Formats: sequence, C-alpha cells, structure tokens
Amino acid sequence: MQEEVGHTANPTRTRRLGLFTLVIFGVAYMLPMTVFTTYGLVSSQTNGHLAAAYALTLIAMLFTACSYGHMARLMPSAGSAYTFATRNFGTSAGFMVGWSLLLDYLFIPMISYLVIGVYMKQIFPAVPAAVWVVASIAIVTGLNVLGIKLVSRVNLILIAGQMVFIAVFLAAASRLAVVHDMPVSFALPHPANASAIFAGSAILCLSFLGFDAVSTLSEETRDPRRTVPRAILLCTLVSGVLFFLVAFVGQVVYPDWHTFKDLDSASLELMQRVGGNTLSAFFVAVYVAGCFASAMAGQASVTRVLFAMGRDQVLPERVFGHLHVRLGTPVRATLVVGALSFSALFITLDLASTMISFGALVAFAGVNLCVIRSYLTRRENRHFSGWIKFGVMPAIGFAMNVWLWSGLSRQTFYVGVSWLVVGLCQLVWLTRGFTRPAPTLTIS
Repeated sequence: MQEEVGHTANPTRTRRLGLFTLVIFGVAYMLPMTVFTTYGLVSSQTNGHLAAAYALTLIAMLFTACSYGHMARLMPSAGSAYTFATRNFGTSAGFMVGWSLLLDYLFIPMISYLVIGVYMKQIFPAVPAAVWVVASIAIVTGLNVLGIKLVSRVNLILIAGQMVFIAVFLAAASRLAVVHDMPVSFALPHPANASAIFAGSAILCLSFLGFDAVSTLSEETRDPRRTVPRAILLCTLVSGVLFFLVAFVGQVVYPDWHTFKDLDSASLELMQRVGGNTLSAFFVAVYVAGCFASAMAGQASVTRVLFAMGRDQVLPERVFGHLHVRLGTPVRATLVVGALSFSALFITLDLASTMISFGALVAFAGVNLCVIRSYLTRRENRHFSGWIKFGVMPAIGFAMNVWLWSGLSRQTFYVGVSWLVVGLCQLVWLTRGFTRPAPTLTIS
C-alpha cells in the first residue's frame, strides 16, 4: 500500500497565503503572453480555429490539473511528476518520467531564443535573426556562469507588464471589432476540421506548463491540503479562459489567418492591425523582455538539474558535476547548455514547441496514472464517488493526454522517442541491466 507522505512544514514559517494569492502566483508563473508564442503556427495548423484548439486543450488540462491536485493533497511537499511516479511505480519509472521532463528543460530556453530572434528581426530587418539568437545565448550563458540572478522584483514587473499588455490588447481589439462591425461567430467548427484542431491542441499543451507550481508554496499556505489542489485547478481554468479569450478576439479582428506573411511572427501582424505601430512596439518590448527573463531562468534551471545529475553520477561527473571554486557555479554544465542552445539556429519554432509538449504530455499522463495507483489501492476509497474521482476522471485525463500526444508531428516523435531511447539505455547502464535500483534524480 502506498504510504501517505505527511506535511513537514518548517514551524518557523508563517502560513499566510490564501487561495487568491496562490491562483495569481500560478497564472503569473504560466506566463500570460505565451499565447502569442505559437499564435500563427496553430492558427494555420487548425485552419483558423485557434480558440477551439485552446478549448479542447483546456478540457484535457483540467482533468490533469485535478490529478495534480489529488497528488498534492497526498504529498503536499513533493510537487513533481517525477516524485509522484517514483513513489508509485518505482525508481525506474520515475527515472524515465524525469528524463522526459529534462526534454522540456532543454527546449524551453530554446523557444525564448527563437522568439527573440524572430521579433527583433521584424523590428530591425537588416539584422539577421541568427545574430539576435547568438547574442542572447552568449549574454544569458555569461550571466549564468557569473551566477547573476534576476531579481524577483524585475520578474514581477515583467509579469505585470504582460497582464497590462493583454488588457490593452483585448480593449483595443474589442473597440476595433465594434467600430468596424466585425461579425462574431459562436458556431462550432465544421467536423472536417476536427483532426486539424486536434493536432493544434497537441502543440498548445506547452501554454499550460507550470500550473502545478503552486504546490511549491505548500509550507506557506493556510490549509494546504485543501487550498493547493483548488488553486491548481483554478489557475489552470483562469489561464485557459484567458488564452481562449485572446485567441477568440484575435480571430474576430484578423479572420484571414491564411494571409499571415510569417507564421512565426504572426502575432506582430495581429498587433499591427489592432493598434498600429504603437501597440506593435509595446508588444515587442514586453514580449522580448519576458523571453529574455524566461531564457535566464530556464537555462539556470536546466543547468542546476544537469549539475545535480552529474553530482549523483547519472551523467558524467567531471563535466556536469563540477562546481567552479571561485564563482560557485556549475560552469561546465552551463557551457554545455549554452552550446546545446545554439540548436536554436537550426530548428524551427514549430519543432521546439512540439518537443516541449511531447515531454509535458508524458509527465501529465504519468500523474494521472499515479492518482489511480495512489488512491484506489486504499480500501477506504473504493466506493462509488471514489471510483469516479480517483478512477474514471484520471483515466479520462490519461486518455486525453495520450490522444493529444499521438497528434504530434512525425518529426517530433522521431526526436522525442530517440530521446527516450537514450534515457532507457542510460537507465540500463546505471542499473547494470536492472540489477540495481535506479538513481534518484533532483528534478523539481
């Protein structure tokens, strides 16, 4: 029987956070302007039905958010798909879930670099996008080598700026729709577009990354076993509705999606139509600044994960487990991540986005299975409502995640499955053919 993990809060830490604060934190952590990252790509993929794709993705994510909530209630200080999988299905299964999450860590900074290159080239056409990508990688890598951290207040200002921008965009777009009497349609998409919407929904999973981040605040939350699961569900719902609203309004004011000149920078064309040069400049300033901050945090995160894996001898210790004596930072691991980031010069925004969704959906599916394993092995949960809450709903969440996962492109599967095969080979090597327990990863 799965042993319940009790809450081990620091007695000196004040429990002052409530539901509203946690929801705001979760929505901010998910980066509101991520809706514009794949705006053109998914609009084209879905034949102009971006809002419908967000609605479908939101439904799938709500089931998964419920599962995260159940696991956060059971293990309030864990908060990681890797931890949940390890405690329910063993260290080998946990290792593979952690390995798939590492894919997200590696590609998230890459998306930021790609987007910076795309939009800076639109502002400065004479400068190739590659120059901006290389410069961003060099600056971010250098700062992370030196150990300079972004101040939390700066991140807070950037998040506030994103929320202000979205409010301005929605107001300006609504006014444009009213002034020009643009038709608003609430009709359901034609069944012929179902497969296209499904494929677009698979990509949009990356917009929902981080909804479980509120679980990291369990020790400062009042009644965390009740509040944290509700906050996870609500921040997923609020973010999903916000994404849907932006996509829907965008479709109303720019219905001719097929005229986008560049799918990667389609959001800038949308801004130009809604608010001209002023709104476009506001958008680029806020978005690029947010991407730079995200790249800083993302590269720092993946570097620390690789350093922990090197220290634990999961990866070569001399490269990844080395800490610089004077700087106190994992310089070699940081340089490796910086070198890998140069892949942004060769891959497309489409591939980078789908690779993140690939890793996320593996983890999400695993969490749904963890709920079934954790709760239905307990006799007290084997009643009608328990079977629905801890059996049927997680099973639906698992099925929807697998369904979306199967809708990713063939190229994504080639890269993603290859990554999983490398992880499996590493696991076989580390366990000497599964004769030893798999190592514990430091992934949070």
